[in-house]
Amino acid sequence: MSETEPFLRIRKLAKRFGSFTALREIDLDIPRGEFVCFLGPSGCGKTTLLRAIAGLDPADSGTIEMDGRDVTHAPPSARDFGIVFQSYALFPNLTIAQNVAYGLVNRKRPKAEIDARVAELLKLIGLGDQGAKYPVQLSGGQQQRVALARALATSPGLLLLDEPLSALDAKVRIRLRDEIRDVQKRLGVTTVMVTHDQEEALAMADRIVVMNHGVIEQVGTPQEIYAKPATAFVADFVGHMTFLEAVATGPATVKVGELELAVGGGSNFAAGTTVRLAMRPEEVRIRSITPDMPNRFEARIGEMSFLGAFCRAALHPVQSPQSAIVADFSANAMRDLGLAAGEVRPVVFPVESLRVFPAEAAA
Repeated sequence: MSETEPFLRIRKLAKRFGSFTALREIDLDIPRGEFVCFLGPSGCGKTTLLRAIAGLDPADSGTIEMDGRDVTHAPPSARDFGIVFQSYALFPNLTIAQNVAYGLVNRKRPKAEIDARVAELLKLIGLGDQGAKYPVQLSGGQQQRVALARALATSPGLLLLDEPLSALDAKVRIRLRDEIRDVQKRLGVTTVMVTHDQEEALAMADRIVVMNHGVIEQVGTPQEIYAKPATAFVADFVGHMTFLEAVATGPATVKVGELELAVGGGSNFAAGTTVRLAMRPEEVRIRSITPDMPNRFEARIGEMSFLGAFCRAALHPVQSPQSAIVADFSANAMRDLGLAAGEVRPVVFPVESLRVFPAEAAA
């Protein structure tokens, strides 16, 4: 297979469970060595897609190619992947070393080769001296690292991760996601991870596949998904987004109440069309504002919530007081500017930060 060809190629993939359609005509290419996250709410189809790739829930139609080979109808054992589940699924009666060696033993590899591979992987996951212990003697994070080592033992071309961190507490989850990403980079194994946690996806993925109701809403880098959401669903699901009802007034302007705003890249809606204007709270600018800045207006600061590193505030434009705009102000800005509820301050919506979506788009 050519290095320029995708390692995983999916075309027109569909899966139904009775009258329910879980996947609808999925098309997706995943290059060799890439770390991809399937992200979306419960029931969006992300786990079904992962299981279809693994052959655990065969698709009803469409094709799956892995490393240039059609595996659409191949059983899981004939597909070149390792998989890590949320529940660890370690064998309680086997030692850590025996758990990691399980796939190699089944393939009847020489004992010396197995021992060397197990030692290499246990060192890789930071458990080099834990091989003689049993799963019950390890923490949840350590058990998940063992599950990862077991999945990698046979040197699979594809690593599948089915919400591997969701059963862990927050601090362990953050540490382990960094460790998994580091191992993936060092080994260069093509990896697909399912998660409903947007922070995990943004922190770990080379690209994110955002899914909803069995279809792909958008595929892109974390930066593209966050800064340039293709749909209102993506905008609302990934990060926090304020949506305002607006009316298109020109090729690059919209009106919110009596407040007219310029939007980056043009609104692509005919004048008079009702639209939805979207804005990230952290993009609202309150420092170094000059009178000639585009999208400058006066706003009254409403209710404020202290959230540690920043303060979340409701802003009400003086020209359109019925509109409530969420803004996040850093602790530094709060201290330096002495911001307080009830004050009227000049603020700016950066033109390039405003997104416009159809009025009927669901948030």
